[in-house]
Amino acid sequence: MPEGPTIVLMKEELRKFIGQKVISIAGTVKFDHKLIADKKLKEIRLYGKQTYLIFDNFNIRIHLLMFGSYEIDEQTKPDKNLRIGLTFKNGKAFFYTCSVKLLPNDFLETIDWEADVMSDIWDPKKTKAKLKDNPEMMVCDALMDQDIFSGVGNIIKNETLFRIGVQPESRLGKIPANKINELVSEARNYSFDFLKWKRENTLKKHWKAHHKKNCPVCGQPLTNKITGKYKRRSFYCETDQKLF
Repeated sequence: MPEGPTIVLMKEELRKFIGQKVISIAGTVKFDHKLIADKKLKEIRLYGKQTYLIFDNFNIRIHLLMFGSYEIDEQTKPDKNLRIGLTFKNGKAFFYTCSVKLLPNDFLETIDWEADVMSDIWDPKKTKAKLKDNPEMMVCDALMDQDIFSGVGNIIKNETLFRIGVQPESRLGKIPANKINELVSEARNYSFDFLKWKRENTLKKHWKAHHKKNCPVCGQPLTNKITGKYKRRSFYCETDQKLF
């Protein structure tokens, strides 16, 4: 599943279409294409892994889900996978194998934009308050909860927990306050490191735990386990990461 930093890069590629009118629409989306034709793209907003293409009275929400992808200007993937393709005067945007919904702009007012770890208005105090309200939640689930850490995915989860030395099945209520502070800070820090390395095409070279076999600190084999209610795979060191 593409994580928040990848969606930031997608937004940067889509930015050239802001202010442009939609000339034509393609794809398997079920809503009436006439609703979008000849409408001007006003703004692009991100909420974690979700992208909102905002027009005057409505927006198109795109979520790439587990296996979604996108292309700009050139379509190289088959039509059967194309959920929506938008043609503008200055280029084209194609979105494949993803969730696409047409929503009223009033919906945007219901979103807690401050939960997005990559947003300029991200609020770490609010994040800590949400963590405090869920003492029995596993930390691996907290990091994957998009209402708490919007934009965080499995890579960021595993690498953040390795950085702060906490095992994924630790309960929030048992984790010391200093470690909670580290958790909140490093979830954001790693997200921006992820973005930097993604730009450089070196992301995997920097992984310390995710899909690794041995701990880079002690050399012992890493535990590879499905954890939490989201049933996502965790990689962690039982020696250098503590279970609280």
